[in-house]
Amino acid sequence: MPRRHPMPNRPRPHHLPWLALLWALMVCPWAWAGSSPLLLNDERGAIDAWPAVTLLSDPSLQLSVEDVLAQSDKFTPPPSVGATLGVRPDAVWLRIPFEVASTSDAQWILDINHSDLNHIGVYLTTSGYVVQQATLGSLHPYAHRPLQSRSHALTLNLRPGLQYELLVRIQTRGAMILPISFYKPAAMLSKAVNEQMLQGVLTGLALCLLVYSVGQWLSLREPLFIYYALLTSGSLLFSMHLFGVGRQFLWSDSLWHEVHMGGLSALLATCGSFLFIGQALSEPDSNKRFLRFMRCGAALCVLLALAYGLDAISTRAIAAIVSILGLVPALMGIPGAARRAIRGDGVGTSLLLAWLVYFIATAIVIGVINGWVPVNFWTLHSFQFGATLDMLLFMRVLGLRTKALRLEALDANRERDAMHSLAHTDPLTGLPNRRGLSIALASALPHSGPNSLLAVYVMDLDGFKPVNDRHGHDVGDELLIAVTRRLQGHVRQSDVVARLGGDEFVVMAGHLGSSQQAQELGLKLLEAFRTPFSLGDLQVEVGLTIGYAIAPDDSNDALGLLKLADAAMYSGKQGGKFCLRRNTGDLALSSA
Repeated sequence: MPRRHPMPNRPRPHHLPWLALLWALMVCPWAWAGSSPLLLNDERGAIDAWPAVTLLSDPSLQLSVEDVLAQSDKFTPPPSVGATLGVRPDAVWLRIPFEVASTSDAQWILDINHSDLNHIGVYLTTSGYVVQQATLGSLHPYAHRPLQSRSHALTLNLRPGLQYELLVRIQTRGAMILPISFYKPAAMLSKAVNEQMLQGVLTGLALCLLVYSVGQWLSLREPLFIYYALLTSGSLLFSMHLFGVGRQFLWSDSLWHEVHMGGLSALLATCGSFLFIGQALSEPDSNKRFLRFMRCGAALCVLLALAYGLDAISTRAIAAIVSILGLVPALMGIPGAARRAIRGDGVGTSLLLAWLVYFIATAIVIGVINGWVPVNFWTLHSFQFGATLDMLLFMRVLGLRTKALRLEALDANRERDAMHSLAHTDPLTGLPNRRGLSIALASALPHSGPNSLLAVYVMDLDGFKPVNDRHGHDVGDELLIAVTRRLQGHVRQSDVVARLGGDEFVVMAGHLGSSQQAQELGLKLLEAFRTPFSLGDLQVEVGLTIGYAIAPDDSNDALGLLKLADAAMYSGKQGGKFCLRRNTGDLALSSA
C-alpha cells in the first residue's frame, strides 16, 4: 500500500462546526481536493485527475523525486478549481493518488492535454517507491516521447487492485494549464481522433482563406489582401504551436522553432493586424496620421521579431510585449470602425463584431490562465474558435472591399463610356457623329468586296430651314429626332445611321449583293420622306436629297467615299432636290 500523507492545516470534518462544514463544501469545494484517491474503473473511459490533485512548489528548481517523497506532508490543495496554475517562475510538483479497480485490466494512459508545457517529469510510485518514470515536455525531442501524440501522454504500467501515487513535475515559461486525465486506450484514441479532425478542419479553413487572399492579391494588387494573408498566417501558426500540431507534423525535430514559434507567430499576426486595420479604415480624404501610426506599429513588430529570433529578447519578455501590443490595433481602430458603422458601412460593423469576439476569447483565455474559468473543451479552444471567427469576419471586410473595387471599376468604365459617347455621338439624336461614322467605316471597309458591297449615302433635308425659322429651334430639334427614327425604321439593324451636323445625315449599308440593291435601298429611303411628319398637333413636310457611292467599285477609302457621296448629293440639290444620285467618280470635281 502506498504511503498516505495527510494534508497540512486541513481540519477533520468532525472537528468543524456544522456551519463551517457547510461553508467549506459550498464556497471552497477545493478544500477537500485530494482527500481520497481516484478509482480507475474500466466502466469509465476517461477520468479527470484534477479533483485529486495537491501540489508542492519548488522555487529552487532543485527538488528531486526522493526529496518530494520525503516532503509529502507539505502538499497543499491547488489555489483554483480550474486545472490551471497561471504563469509562475517556479517548478510545481503535483501529486495524484489513485487506485486501480480489482476488476480493471489495468490498461490506462495518462494525458496532459496542453501542448505548450516545456518540461514534464512523471513518476509513478507505490508504497513509496518509484516504479515507472518518464520525461515529457515540448522542449524534449519529439521522437523520444512514449506516445507520439499531439498532447503529452504516457501509458502507465499498473496492476489491478493496487494503490498508486502519481508525481508530476511541471516547469514551463508559459501558463501552467494542466488538464490531466486518465484514459482507457480506446477512449484516448477516440479523443485524439476527434481533436485531430477539429484541428484539421480549422487548419484547412485557415489555409483556404490564406490561399484565396494571396490569389486575390496577385490578381488585384490590392494591399488589403496581402495584409490579411499576414494576419491569417500568424494566427494559423500560433494555433498550430499552441495545440501541438506544428510540433507533431512540421517542426518535430527543431527545438528553435518550438522555442520561438509562439512569439514569432504572435508578432506576425499583430503586424498583419496593424496593416490590415490601418488599410481597411483609411479613407482618401482622411488624415494620414492614423495610417502612418499603424504602419509604424507593423514596423515595430518586425523589429521585435528580428530581435526575438536572434535571442536578444527573452520569451517571457516577448510574451509580455505581445500581450499589450496585440490589443493596440483593435483599440486604435475602434473609433474609425464605429464611425463607419454609424454611417451604415459594413466594414465598420464587421470589424467591431470581430473585435468583440476577440475580446471575449481573450477574456476567456485570461480566465483560464488565472483559474477564474474552468478548463474544458470550449475554454481550451476559445482562442482558436475566436481567431477563426475573426478570420471569417475579416474575410467579409475583404469581400466588401472587393465589391467596392468592382463598383469603382464599373464607375470608371461608365465614365469612360460616357466620355467616349460624348466624343463619338450626336447629343441631340444619339446617332454617331462624324468621328463615330469614321470609326464604323474604318471597321467595315476591310470586309467589303465584289460580292459584299458597302454603300455610303449622304443626305440633306429639303425644306428644313423654313420649318426651323417659322416654328423655332425646339420644333426643329423634334423634327431632327423624328427624321432619325424614320431613317432607322427603313434600314437594317446592321446598318449605321449618323448625323454629321445641321440637317445632314449619313447611312452606311454593308453586305449588299449588287449595285442594284444599293440603288433600291436609296429609293426606299427617298420614298420614306413623302409622308409628312407629325410633331404633336403640327404636320411638317420635308424632302430628302441623297447622294451615294459604293465600295469597292467607286472607292475603297472612307474619306473618298464620303467625298463622292457628298458631291452626288450637292449635284442633286443643284438639279432640283428630292432625288437620288450615285457618284462613280465623274462628279467629284463638281463638289470641289
